[in-house]
Amino acid sequence: MLELRPGCECCDKDLPPETADALICSFECTFCVECAKDVLKGKCPNCGGELVSRPRRPAGKLANNPASTQRVFNPACAEQQH
Repeated sequence: MLELRPGCECCDKDLPPETADALICSFECTFCVECAKDVLKGKCPNCGGELVSRPRRPAGKLANNPASTQRVFNPACAEQQH
């Protein structure tokens, strides 16, 4: 089951489980649309994989299968792309 991490690893923007503005790689590294497009150019800075839209868990399933509350924040991710 996907963790549904709560924020962008690059800019720390909140990404609630219901948002369509979250992108992930196959390792679930999570980024906002803006960082994924403008900073990372669609490529995960951690594994080099592609970033795709994160699926949204139906609200009724979140009660028994909540999103993660653990934030991963690496402000240096933008620098890794240069």
